[in-house]
Amino acid sequence: MSLFDTHIMVDWSGGNDTGAKPRKDAIWICEADQEPVYLRNRVLAEDWLNTRISAAVDAGERLCIGFDFAFGYPDGFCETVTGHKDPLALWAWLEERMKDAPEANSRFDIGAEINQLFDGIGPFWGNGLKRDIEGLPRKGNDRTGRAMPERRHVETLARGAFAVWQLSGAGAVGGQVLTGLPVLSRLRRQFAEHVSVWPFEKLDSSIAFVEIWPSLISAEIAEQATDPIKDAGQVRVIANVVARLDQADKLQTVLDSVPEESRREGWILGVGAEDIFRAAATARPDRLPSNCFALPPGVDWTPVDEALNLLHAAMRPVVAQEDCPIADCGGRVLAEDICAVRSHPPAPNSAVDGYGFHLDEVSGKTVILPLMKGRSAAGVPFDSAVPNGQAVQVLTGAILPDGVNTVALQEDTVVSGNHITIQGPIKPGANTRDAGEDVRAGEVVLSKGRRMNGCDVGLLSAVGCDFAKVFGRLRIRVISTGDELRSPGEVAADHQVYDANGPMLARMAKNWGYEVSTVRVGDDRTAMRQVFTEAANETDAILTSGGASSGAEDHVSALLAEEGHISSWRVALKPGRPLALGQWQGVPIFGLPGNPVAAFVCAALFARPALSVMAGGAWLEPQGFWVPSGFAKRKKDGRREYLRARIAEDGRAEVFASEGSGRISGLSWATGLVELPHEGITVEPGDLVRFIPFASFDQ
Repeated sequence: MSLFDTHIMVDWSGGNDTGAKPRKDAIWICEADQEPVYLRNRVLAEDWLNTRISAAVDAGERLCIGFDFAFGYPDGFCETVTGHKDPLALWAWLEERMKDAPEANSRFDIGAEINQLFDGIGPFWGNGLKRDIEGLPRKGNDRTGRAMPERRHVETLARGAFAVWQLSGAGAVGGQVLTGLPVLSRLRRQFAEHVSVWPFEKLDSSIAFVEIWPSLISAEIAEQATDPIKDAGQVRVIANVVARLDQADKLQTVLDSVPEESRREGWILGVGAEDIFRAAATARPDRLPSNCFALPPGVDWTPVDEALNLLHAAMRPVVAQEDCPIADCGGRVLAEDICAVRSHPPAPNSAVDGYGFHLDEVSGKTVILPLMKGRSAAGVPFDSAVPNGQAVQVLTGAILPDGVNTVALQEDTVVSGNHITIQGPIKPGANTRDAGEDVRAGEVVLSKGRRMNGCDVGLLSAVGCDFAKVFGRLRIRVISTGDELRSPGEVAADHQVYDANGPMLARMAKNWGYEVSTVRVGDDRTAMRQVFTEAANETDAILTSGGASSGAEDHVSALLAEEGHISSWRVALKPGRPLALGQWQGVPIFGLPGNPVAAFVCAALFARPALSVMAGGAWLEPQGFWVPSGFAKRKKDGRREYLRARIAEDGRAEVFASEGSGRISGLSWATGLVELPHEGITVEPGDLVRFIPFASFDQ
């Protein structure tokens, strides 16, 4: 089980306010699976953290917050400065003394003050101010008798880590420490009973502060971070890596890898467990937690809406992100918002073939204007301005020449020699398009989570986008189970049936945009175990049909219960009550009923929206509409029902003659489903019923 619900990483800065425009060497904060947030100074950053922690406390949310500055100093420093061995006493000491504003802070004076507590010069150096500060040398080699080790033990292991004593210049992490610890001290004091600081305290509170160092996985960050500003990319990657570690139940191992003798100095998360950390950075996004399908205690028969809500809450993306050329983006799911590179149209242009001129007010008169030689065509603009009182030929899509704000339709004009007669009425701006009338540069044109179609590809091309960050295609394995199954073309005895579910479910998953493979396996535990293991190694999710209930021959459920994870969902719907949701070696399995109609309904209602989220998309709600009933039915209370139906010529919904879930011909006959509510009702001809077309399920 994950230790935390949310993982937030902070790239700190000890410098002054960096301005409104996002830039490097500023403060960046990122939650896992979210966009980095730019904060121009420490006051705004502290307010952001305060608000976020308050919201988490109110909601009972568990937060892991990482900061990229040292939480402590070499052993003995805290006791020399404060008289106490508790490293958190130094936090309070610094909080009392640090004066910090967006444009200036007192870190250099505090460094000098601390230096005076040591024999000799003391450990701090790097005066970044124009004025000299007694006791704070400008260069590190000016120190004598600094009395402290140059680095903490963890920094001797983290190759490339800078010492905490440097307060200015390249690699001056000391300023981040002196400005960062007072902020953490205030947050810790305000949320005292909710905050634990690692590794100084046991993580038994809902909010954890941990120390991070992005350079620990600098190679992986360089490969994965596509953000134009490096600091933003670092916190994005680190947040996602820590979240993956936690979701894979490996974060505790990383937290435990701290030598006991170094706990008073502080420790960088991941040092001592670099292999685990780097593996998480290079691995595809973690699969779903092993307990994701667990039902709350006491849940028995679950109404459809409640079951869907529970399933929705358990889902998250499980596929990696990649850059994709726009031309190949059809069917792919966007991993981030896309903004227009350029406006569309990029310049004012003509909507028709005609003649352009300048018009100040509505004219209902016939106007005769001199006609200039030449024309403006799409891709070949007119190369000079059009003086007021003259006109020029303009073709559809052509940029309007300077001086033109109106275009008269060619059909409304008469050309005679070098003059043109324009028949009114006409108003200023007629038949023109403004620059950016459709889309302005910088606007979000498509949002994260959208599965792109051909029209989206055209839009992105029009606004100058060449690549988009998308989620990888979800890979699905459809497994048909049962000794009785045969494939088309094989000889089938009377006690055998041709596999309908496998081809049907595979086609459904392909229509949803996924890579699909199929396999058939008999009622043999050994063979089924091998098939499941191969699927877990090669795909992101598994759909099975048959064997999902609890009978003697329901081997899917039995095998998952013995060697995997399973939660048998008894959903109050008809058809399709047994629904086995589980995992095999971390890969989600949707165990669908064996009857074809029940398999179709459960796949459409449950697997489709869940797989969409796993693929990085939105949770999908089928769209239905109300139509008059062309049938009569009395329905009992206690479960939702779905009837195979189609719209008759008179606009009424007619239903298939049989409700048997083995009658697959009814699915081919129908064009949709009539949904009847959980409650008992009586439907008479003419009553309104909800009809969900198969197109709402991408069928």
